[in-house]
Amino acid sequence: MKLADIKHWTPEVEKEITTRWRALERFRFTLGTKPIYSIDTPPPYINAPIHLGHATTYSYMDFFARYKRMRGFDVLFPLGLDRNGLPIELSTEKKYNITPHKIGRESFIEACEKMLNETGEESVGSFADLGISFTSYQHGKHIGAVYHTDSPEYRALTQATFVNLYLQGIIYEDTRINNWDPKLQTTIADSEIEYHEIPSTFNHVKWKVKETGEEIIIGTTRPELICTCAMVIYNPEDSRYKHLAGKHAITPLFGKEVPIKEHPFASIEKGSGLVMMCSAGDTHDIQFFREQKLKPTIAIEKNGKMNDHAGFLAGLKVKDARAKIIEELNAQGLLAKQENIVHRTPVSERSKAEVEFIEMPEFYLRQQDCKEDLLALARKMKFYPENARKLLEDWIHQVSIDWPISRRRYYATPIPLWHSDGKIAVPPPGKYYVPWKEQPPADSTVLENGKKTGTVRDFPSLAWTGETRVLDTWFDSSISELYVLQYKRNDEFFAKAYPATLRPQGKEIVRTWLYYTLLRGHLETKKACFKDVWIHQHITDEQGRKMSKSLGNVIDPQKIIAKHGAEALRLWAAIEGNLAKGDLRCSEEKISAEVKTINKLINVAKFVLQFEKPKKTPALTATDQLFIDFLENITALAEENYEQYDFFTPMLKLRNFLWEIFASHYLELVKGRAYNRDGEFSAEESDSARHALYRLLERWITLCHPIIPQATSTIGEALGIDLHACTFPSAKQGTSDLAQIDEIAAFNTHIWKLKKEKGISLNSPLEGITIPANLGAFAKDLKACHKL
Repeated sequence: MKLADIKHWTPEVEKEITTRWRALERFRFTLGTKPIYSIDTPPPYINAPIHLGHATTYSYMDFFARYKRMRGFDVLFPLGLDRNGLPIELSTEKKYNITPHKIGRESFIEACEKMLNETGEESVGSFADLGISFTSYQHGKHIGAVYHTDSPEYRALTQATFVNLYLQGIIYEDTRINNWDPKLQTTIADSEIEYHEIPSTFNHVKWKVKETGEEIIIGTTRPELICTCAMVIYNPEDSRYKHLAGKHAITPLFGKEVPIKEHPFASIEKGSGLVMMCSAGDTHDIQFFREQKLKPTIAIEKNGKMNDHAGFLAGLKVKDARAKIIEELNAQGLLAKQENIVHRTPVSERSKAEVEFIEMPEFYLRQQDCKEDLLALARKMKFYPENARKLLEDWIHQVSIDWPISRRRYYATPIPLWHSDGKIAVPPPGKYYVPWKEQPPADSTVLENGKKTGTVRDFPSLAWTGETRVLDTWFDSSISELYVLQYKRNDEFFAKAYPATLRPQGKEIVRTWLYYTLLRGHLETKKACFKDVWIHQHITDEQGRKMSKSLGNVIDPQKIIAKHGAEALRLWAAIEGNLAKGDLRCSEEKISAEVKTINKLINVAKFVLQFEKPKKTPALTATDQLFIDFLENITALAEENYEQYDFFTPMLKLRNFLWEIFASHYLELVKGRAYNRDGEFSAEESDSARHALYRLLERWITLCHPIIPQATSTIGEALGIDLHACTFPSAKQGTSDLAQIDEIAAFNTHIWKLKKEKGISLNSPLEGITIPANLGAFAKDLKACHKL
């Protein structure tokens, strides 16, 4: 749509523009001689519409991409869509009222695929409406094409990295106590756990010392695990219990003898100072058992119910078992007292179920040996803001066990292994394998006790059983930058493009997506996987509250775009605050207000375009030079801050320039000179005004193009400028005293106020006014403007 045809900026105008952009594939990546700037975008789940956080953060990513194109980079800005893992399974279960346990693996996976196909790609359309300049909006084999994390190509790369790490011994299988989600029936990693403050009881239970018969009190929040206790401990500095060293405690109700020892895990101040160490009550218990080389007794099954080790509690769910044993302890006079407390409890990030600790075989990826290497690589990456680096470093320091990467779920990348008679078949990397429904290739490597013993073709009589476990979705997600940079598919391009330039992501997934990507990139390349890391905060409501359906404060970006347009949303996102340094508080009223800014820009552009642009650059008047130098100063600010991923600071200045300087003062000062209807000014002075009007407008839309690309490119077309191919301007140092802008504005305001007080129009003459000496260079324009 042409600028001349636009009366008001509307969502309908934007729809015509973005539909054309999407069809043209204007930003498709072509490898040339320019340096590559790549963005490893976070793939949103395909089965859910984008929320305001997506709309805002992807707009920021688009600011970065558009700016870097203007700086002369070939920008790789791909759109990935996440179609793996638990969210897909849960949506499938809800939509079709099924469970994998009832209909079986194959039928459930087919149902997941059906759900995904019926869902479509609503989010893709929303991103297009936002004007996001992804490298491509089409699927295909070209670099930068839209990709799915469940595609055979993506999963093949995930499996290839698994195979290589498994053959190196970096991935291994072991039977250990793991974090267990009883609701989702799968192992989860430490990074997938949240800690919630949950009401509980602290139960002071009476125990007996075998050798002396004396009564001791031990407090616990988990009395249902008394049956798994292997030791009672006290702090080495606690003189109250020194006499118990080497003796034994008798577990109440179960009558089991357990040794009493001193250990620093016990806190003198907590409870009685005595602590029962259960097999898997929490992570401290697990660590203690490993340290003491104690054999754990696991009393909780995968289904979340107590087993035979729990005696009279067998068959009960954990919470029911807790209530039952408290009742029994009380009945037998073994409950000294009970306190209501709030207990810090590990909870599954996905299901919100309280985590249990279950012993079972899983696959692990060695990560503890890499910690120093990862810290060194983290120091090589630039963080925006710099203090976000500490989030990553703190998590690396906290890593204390290897990463459990296998999951007992369904819609995810299968672990590419087969088993037979103690042997394991490992396929050659490069193809996508589904072991539970196919046999291993004949050239698969066969391992026995970790050693290569030939290939599958060497064992023709063996019957192979395919692995049914799948990989943690973070194992998939943590190769996103490898995938988009064509790892193992285009070696020449990968060598030129790696590491990726930018990882933009939220602070809440530093310990998962960023950490795991750094780990996996190190294991594959021994390099830092990114040059820059941009960590953003959250989008909240006006009161700073997280948006949620229960609070009724959710703002739907699709409705915002339909009502006010994407440009207003993008402009609000840029000027509301620096998203890397703090949460953005959102209100529809604020977004709506920015429609006025877009329309102000359109009207200013139409005003400027009514004049013919001088073919040659004339000698500039002092007025014109002052305002040009002022915008040159903002140009320098924009260049410096855009390089630091800060679009907030410059955009505030640019918005203020449009409203408070360009439109309110400069246009008023020079429009008479630009028209020059009475011949009051020389032709050269008039040309200076017209040249400056064009120069200021062109510079403003160029600086703002990364932020509001639709409005600026529409104006650019009217000016004969293709902003999509435009080079970002370099600032020129001016000689003007920029403080005189404020002095001119103050003088203008004073005169307009006087005329209002006198009851005369702004176009009426005003006698008896003297131009201040400090504004003498601008006297001619001021006199003409105000009819002095």
